[in-house]
Amino acid sequence: MNALTQRVFDVVKAHVLDVLTDIDPVEVTPETSIVALGGNSLDRAEVAMLSMETLGLKLPRTAVVGVACLGELAQVLSRHLEVGAPGLGNVTR
Repeated sequence: MNALTQRVFDVVKAHVLDVLTDIDPVEVTPETSIVALGGNSLDRAEVAMLSMETLGLKLPRTAVVGVACLGELAQVLSRHLEVGAPGLGNVTR
């Protein structure tokens, strides 16, 4: 995972912990899925939406359909940042 993707993953992880409040942070890894953490498709959509908002990305929901794990979500979002989105300037987590 490159530095940008790691920073994006940190944003995703923070939102996972916001949405699934009873999760131990150690359990949230790039290989983990929301479902494995006890979440559902609505939780996954909320994590994706909150992460995009934090990163300043405006993507259609279809951009993240089919991601299997949190690391994959971070990769998809970081690819969009690399092609000219606002970036991580407003990330405070």
